[in-house]
Amino acid sequence: MRKYPFRAVTVATKEVGRYRTITSVEEAGDFLAHDWPTEKGATHLKARIACLDAMERAVGVSTAREAFIDAAKESGIYVGEGELAR
Repeated sequence: MRKYPFRAVTVATKEVGRYRTITSVEEAGDFLAHDWPTEKGATHLKARIACLDAMERAVGVSTAREAFIDAAKESGIYVGEGELAR
């Protein structure tokens, strides 16, 4: 069960047809920790910290969501609002 949901974000890596919809702080943190397809830099670290902070209620989930989006964009990962139709 997701404890920290947020407005869905769809990310796609450079491999054709590979996308994932992120709907919570937990999913964003998992993607950052285990599925990040590019080099990890300062913005990636900031996003991971924001996700951890959101789970500790030190920052809002919207802060973690925005940090995740910023890191993805900086890394060249496609980011779209909402879920992709299946």
